[in-house]
Amino acid sequence: MSDKMNNSDEKKKLTQKLESKYIQQHLANERTFLAWIRTAIAIMGVGFLVTNLHFTSENTTISNGNSLVILIGYSSVVLGVMTIILAVIGYIKKLHSINNQTFRTAKVSLLLIGIFMIIVAIMFGVYIALL
Repeated sequence: MSDKMNNSDEKKKLTQKLESKYIQQHLANERTFLAWIRTAIAIMGVGFLVTNLHFTSENTTISNGNSLVILIGYSSVVLGVMTIILAVIGYIKKLHSINNQTFRTAKVSLLLIGIFMIIVAIMFGVYIALL
């Protein structure tokens, strides 16, 4: 009888350890998701900042500066929204992969965000160079 109690106690402890491990993974997934949301907000904020600084500045000597700044602003907002969408998709995929004990890296979404960030940075650099 004592062996059965010990076995059931050991099974409970093992189950608690596994559940605790998954809880930590789910919480880490949520922290990562929130970090992506903060990143998206920062990306959109940079677009608004550039647009606002350009149109409130008195010495705008660039001939096509307004078009470039509007393009930077729109691109930043689109990139921010795209980051949020990819963050939600990544969160849901990781949620399922944690429960299924599988893991796949998010190569495509990270690559897309990186490429678009480079494009926005280049546009911002061209704008700064033209000042």
